[in-house]
Amino acid sequence: MSVESVPRANVSGRLASAITELTALQEPLLTAEVDPRVLTDFRDALNRIRNIAWAAQQSANAPLFDQGATTVASYLTAERIRAAFQLCRSLSSDICRDDIEFQKGPLVELYGAAQTLVDELKERL
Repeated sequence: MSVESVPRANVSGRLASAITELTALQEPLLTAEVDPRVLTDFRDALNRIRNIAWAAQQSANAPLFDQGATTVASYLTAERIRAAFQLCRSLSSDICRDDIEFQKGPLVELYGAAQTLVDELKERL
């Protein structure tokens, strides 16, 4: 057994265990009352893992389709850029609406993060 196959086997085993545990959570989630904050954190964690798993699968499949060796981080970043583009377009439409009330605090935070991103993008383009 090679050194590289040990971590992969370990990750594969952990993923199989996680699948079993997540499957077992389906019924309790449908019938039990759960703290909404815990559900939010759970959903966020699942979404991050789902995106990373997708990127890892894309990276693993890339050589099969003569796409070269692209890193998981590259796929993940490309997906984040796609999602950010769609989110920016949706937010732009929402901000122009008169029937939505916005809290100033989150808008200020968004503005700061967007400005930082714009500055960093300028350096890359």
